[in-house]
This record gives sequence, C-alpha cells and structure tokens, in this order.
Amino acid sequence: MKRRMRYLALGALLLPMLFAGAPAQADVKAARADSARADSARAEASPGDLVSAQEINAPGFFYARVWKILYASTDTHGAPITVSGTVIVPKAPYGAPRPIVGYAPGTHGMGDQCAPSRHLEAGDENEGGLIHQYAGSGLAVAVTDYEGLGTPGDHRYMVARSAAHVLLDIVRAAQRLPGAGLPADGPVGLAGYSQGGHAASWAAQVAPDYAPDLDVKAVASGGTPVDLRHIAAENEGGENFGLVLAAGIGMDAGYPELDLESFLNDAGRAGIEELRNGCDFSPYAGKTLADYTTSDPLETEEWRTILDAQNVGGMEPRVPVLLYHSTGDEIIPYEDARELRAAWCDAGVNVTFRTFLLLEHATTAAVASPYVTTWMRNRLDGRSTPGNC
Repeated sequence: MKRRMRYLALGALLLPMLFAGAPAQADVKAARADSARADSARAEASPGDLVSAQEINAPGFFYARVWKILYASTDTHGAPITVSGTVIVPKAPYGAPRPIVGYAPGTHGMGDQCAPSRHLEAGDENEGGLIHQYAGSGLAVAVTDYEGLGTPGDHRYMVARSAAHVLLDIVRAAQRLPGAGLPADGPVGLAGYSQGGHAASWAAQVAPDYAPDLDVKAVASGGTPVDLRHIAAENEGGENFGLVLAAGIGMDAGYPELDLESFLNDAGRAGIEELRNGCDFSPYAGKTLADYTTSDPLETEEWRTILDAQNVGGMEPRVPVLLYHSTGDEIIPYEDARELRAAWCDAGVNVTFRTFLLLEHATTAAVASPYVTTWMRNRLDGRSTPGNC
C-alpha cells in the first residue's frame, strides 16, 4: 500500500483507544469568518494576546480542559497576524507551577481543513498520541496551527521565523487564557517533529530576542529539516515530492517577491492550486520540478538565498536541546542532523543527540516519543543534563 505523506497515522501508533470519537466535518467558512472579524483588532494586539477562546470537547482528552483559540502573532517580517491553535490543560492539580509545552505539529497539509485544531476537535488527529504523552503526564500543551493553516491565506509552510513566532506566541496565549490557571512565568518546553522540529528549533534560536519573557527550559526537535535545498534535491522524483511543492507555496506566500507563478507551466498552476487547498500529497509522488515549471526556481539566486535563510543553525539556542533522527529517514537526510549537532556542539550548546536505526520518518516519531517526553519532563522539572557532545 502506498504510504500516505501526511506523516502517517501517528495517533494509531500511540494510545489509539483514546480516539474513539467520530470525526466531525470542519467548518472552514465559520473559522475564516472568525479570523476575518479578528483582523480589525489585530493591529492593536500584542504578540500572544488572545483574540478569542472557546472551550471544546476534544475526544480522548477526558482528563483535561481544551480550548480552541485565535491569538495574535507576527509573520516572518514582523507584521501582525492572527493564528489558530489549541490549548490543553489537565484537570488534576500540579504540585508546582504547571509547565507548558509549546507543541509544533508535523506536516498536515496546506488547506484550512487540515489544521491540527480541526482534527483535535474531531478526535482524529494523527499526532494525538504524541500530544497525549505530554498532557497525560500533567503538562499543559499549546498546539499551534501555524500561519495560514486554519486561518485565511496560504499556509507559510517551512517559513522559519513565522513558525517560530507562532509557536512562542501560542505559549504566551496559553498563559493569558482565562480559566487555564497557567502561570505567566512558569517553565516552558518547545517540541516538534519534522516540520515541527524545524519550528521548535527556530523558536529556540529566536526566543531570547523575540520572547525574552518566556522561561524556556528546553527544546526537543526530531526529524528536523535542517537544509531545505538538500531536502528538495533528495526528494526530487521521489514518493514525497509533494512536500517540495508545498514548501514552494509556503515560501512564495512568505516572500511574494519570489513570484512562484512566473515559473509555472499549465500543469504547475493546476497542481499548485490543488495542493494549496488540500491535505493529500500523494498525487505528486514520482514527479519533479521540471514537470511543473518552465524553468527551475532553485537555480535563481533569489530562491536559493531565501531557502537558505530558513535553514536551522547559524544561531545557538541557550537551553538544552534534544535532537533525534533515524538513519533510515527517507525524507529528511540523517547527515544534516549530524552536521547540526556538530555545529551546535562546537558553539557550546548543550546537545543530547539520539540516533534511531533504520526506522522510517513517521515511525521514528512514534518510537521515540516515550524517550522524548521523559527527557522533556526532566528538563521542565529542573533536572540538569550533561548532553553528549
């Protein structure tokens, strides 16, 4: 059976019995209307301010209160935006200030209906099992939908600073959420796998300047896309080529000067339009850039420069970092993770590097989850780690 490229049903690998609820139809029009109403007020809002919050029934999270929220953030250029997401707070008391894990999801798709908040509310979220690993241990979890996923406009897929900002700001929003009982100065962890690993790594890099008010204690980043041009080359003509096209949409949305449209042929215009509104990457398996373009945008200096600006590295997190990756990753090159480890270790970052052998990309997230959750919980509880540089 052909592997789906929504990074597989991770929730089916972890705690599947918690997700027995029947999926509900996503009300995309209503969510867009909510976000549009928020646009008039967002210019006056500070990053992390709540725009709206609605407590919801999220199947499986019987032990927690769950809110679907809209919150203020900034895009990659610092302009105000409104983003959607989900905040999960266990009901049981916590013996100390309850930590918050800012959770960056992996790839879900490009259309608004793909947003993690929609799937959490419906009870069919692929990463539900991973999120339960944190929330089930008593930690609050703030799950961003990212810019343009669940709110108007194209999803800024793989646009680094946008992803970092919205992840840090949903933690701020969770701290300001009435009824959540989360301290404004409590410990914060940042976690994500794949697209989420890229976002979490970038959030850790920019947190000292962008969100100095947050007490970030640690970051766990797995299957991390470190070098976007290397990933594009590795997936050219492969099963996961749709991710390359999706990144093209995200870059063009974040940096309109790239003018993706000017490179597309008729098949490219049709394919991009379908992809930007869908959740399925499989129709693009086996394709190449040449199938969709009249000339290769990656051969232009402008595209190369902007893609390289999204790469992880060049700045050093000031908190302990867990990097984990599999030697068998068929999407994100393992050697890129090794190079990131070396660069951060050379810069004095406290890095723990964990290698998994021969596992495919999605499987690694599930297999690694208990170890990752324990590592994060220990950091948030104040336990030190020497790393393994």
